[in-house]
This record gives sequence, structure tokens and C-alpha cells, in this order.
Amino acid sequence: MAGIDGRRQAALVLLCAAVFLDSMDLSLMGVALPAIQRDLSLSAGTLQWLVSGYAVAYGGFLLLGGRMADLFGRRRVFLLSLGVFAAASLAGGLLSEGWPLVVTRVVKGVAAALTAPAALSLITTTFSEGPGRNRALGIYSLAGATGYSAGLVASGLLTEVSWRLVFFLPVPIALLVVAAAPMVLPKGPPRTGSTGGFDAAGAVTATGGVLLLVYALTETNWPAGLVALLLLGAFVVVERRQPDPLIPLEVFRSRTLSAANGAALAWACATIGWQFVAVLYLQRILGYDALATGLGIVPMGLAIVVTANLAGRLVGRWGLGRVAALGMLVQACGILLFLRAGASGDYLTVLLPALVVHGVGNGLSFPSLNIAAVGGLPDDRQGLASGLITSSVQIGAGVGVALLAATMTVGGSGPDGYRLAFLVAGAFSLLGAALAYLGIRTPGADRQPARSGV
Repeated sequence: MAGIDGRRQAALVLLCAAVFLDSMDLSLMGVALPAIQRDLSLSAGTLQWLVSGYAVAYGGFLLLGGRMADLFGRRRVFLLSLGVFAAASLAGGLLSEGWPLVVTRVVKGVAAALTAPAALSLITTTFSEGPGRNRALGIYSLAGATGYSAGLVASGLLTEVSWRLVFFLPVPIALLVVAAAPMVLPKGPPRTGSTGGFDAAGAVTATGGVLLLVYALTETNWPAGLVALLLLGAFVVVERRQPDPLIPLEVFRSRTLSAANGAALAWACATIGWQFVAVLYLQRILGYDALATGLGIVPMGLAIVVTANLAGRLVGRWGLGRVAALGMLVQACGILLFLRAGASGDYLTVLLPALVVHGVGNGLSFPSLNIAAVGGLPDDRQGLASGLITSSVQIGAGVGVALLAATMTVGGSGPDGYRLAFLVAGAFSLLGAALAYLGIRTPGADRQPARSGV
């Protein structure tokens, strides 16, 4: 038994390393962009797509990635996609042209979209539902949050030497995980009978719809948004008629799964959108340089680390809905504390308390939402559940950043624009708290039954 436990722990470390990489890559680009633009003489549009190309591909292919993990094997999809992620990172560091560089970012986004649901579903099928799984998911969520914070700090440090190091950094970590994973990751049960067909029509309409939706939000392109809505409507029609759909619509009968995904979308609108605004505030209003900005956010990351370690115990004592709602309320308080900041906000008395409170709320809410989202479906649908929750977060991130950027424009370029954006982010967090409190129940209470023959 000790050997089995040790192998599970090793598997958890490797899977967390993968989500750490995916999250870190979201923030690594931000600080390096001016140096890349200067060295390669890139246009503003090309520069923007170094960030949005990754996000669009990540958000658009997540649901497809979850289904592929269920159909073709979680370990196989995890290893192949992580290998592609490493190759695209290496190519990006060697290129010196704008659009080929953007292509590597898009490829990395697709690879991350396949890696994330495969990794999360490997955790949920390796650890049985209960305290063990809750703790594993808490550590997994912590790795994602830590990766984002680490990316901000590492970007500042590496860009001081060369922006190419930002691309090279993920390569050795990814290759180490690929080399070690076959020794510790479970192969999964042998497949008997039919696994069902591959829903090509559902894959095209869902992936195309989400891709265009994120693109429309990023570029404020309303015709693309209309086409996205038409594709998503067509997806619903297709799924109702498919014998083996990409997303069986009956899974949304689970009140907990639906509430967890809705709250996760609101969570990402609030926290990712707020972080986008807060970083700009530190640099444009307070005059922080890139390295100082990254280091200034470190206390928030530490608060997330400490609190996420406690989240599993609190879930066992108070329940998922209450812990998730409490976390989002605390997160809202941290966001709204930034309203005290003006043109010369003091770090120790104004910014630091807001960052720490926000981090505490993050550490409580995000693990709870992940646990709730995967607790309503059986093992044969864990790839689907993982893809849904990760997709909710990524789409929420796109919506939050787009809306808060527009809000800042309406409010003006001074501190008032940032204050208005902080208010909107706080409102999203309060909405997520209400969804979590009213909708999330004990895992398994409304669980969907496993399908036969899969």
C-alpha cells in the first residue's frame, strides 16, 4: 500500500508540473512583450496575438481535449500534447519573425488545451472521491495559481537577460515530465467494447464557436461574435441528435456541475480580469517596472499557497458550497480594497493588504470549484468534466479581460478608470459567490450514472 501511495504522489507531482507550465505560460509573455517588439520590429497587432493566440487556442480546444482524453486514453493524450508543447516552446525561442512566432503560441495553446483536461481527469481517476481527492485537487489548483504568479516574476527576471529565455524556460520542465510520466502514470483500464463514435460535427461547432467567441471578445469584433453564437446554437442542436455526443447535454442536469461551472466562469472574470487591470495600474499609474510588478504580486501568490493547503480541510468541515462562496466573498473584498488606491497608492498600507486578502479568497474558492465540478460525473466522464471546468475558467478569463479593458476605456486613463474596472471585477466575484452558495451541493448527490459499454 505504501508503494501505491508513493506512486500516486509521484503521479500528482508530474501532473501538477504540467498545469504549472500551462498557467505560467499565460503570464510569461506579459513582461517580455516590449523587448520582443523592440528586437523584432513587430506591429502592435502581431504583438497582441503573442498573448491572445495562446488564449484563443487554449479556450477553444478545451472541450475537444477533454473528449479526446476519454476516447483515446488520458495518459497517451497527456504525453503527446506535452511533447508538442515543449517542441513549440523551443521553436518559439529560435524564431526571429513575427507571425511564425505567433504560430508557435497558437500551437502551444492547442497543446495546453489537450494537456489540462487529461491531467485533471488522471487525478480524479487516480484518487478516489473523498478527502484524498479533495487534497489532490487542492494541490493541483495550487500548482496552477502558483504557476501564474511564478510566470510574472520569472518573466521580469529572464527578460533582463534575453526575452528568448521566456520561450526556452518551459522546455526542460516539460521534457522531464514526459520522460518520467510513463513510469508513474496509470495506463487506465483496458478498453472493452465500443467507446462510441467521435462527434466530428459537435467538435467543429463547439471548437469553432468558442474560438470565435474568444476572438470576438479579444478584438471587439461583433460579426465574429454573431457567428460564434450561431455555431454554439448549432452545437446544441447537433448534440441533441448525436448518439455519442461531444458533450452529453444531460450532464447539466447535475445542479452542482452547472453551478460550479457558472461560478468558475464568474471567478475567472473577476480574478483574471482584475489581475490584468492591477498589473497595468502598477506600471502605468504607480510607475513600477516589470520586475517590481512581478515581485509586488508575490505576497498574493504566497497567500494562495497557504490557503489552498487549508481548503480541503475546510471543505470537509463546512461543505463545498459554503467554502467556495466564502472564498469568492473574500476575493471580492480584496478586489474592492483596491478602490482605496489612487495616483500614489502606498504599497504597505494599501496594496499589500488587498493582495493578501485577494490571495486568501483565491486559495479557498478555486480548489472548491474544481472539486465540485468533477464530483458530479463518473470516472468514464472525468475528461469531459475536466474539460468543462477548465474551459469555463479560460472563457471567463477572456470575457473578464475584455470587459474590464472596455470599462477602463469608459472611465478614462487616470485612476478613475481603474476604480471602475475594480468595481466590475468585484461584482463578478459576488455573482460567483451567489452561484456557489445556492447551487453547489455534496459531491455525488446528483451524480450522473456511468454509461454502459464505455
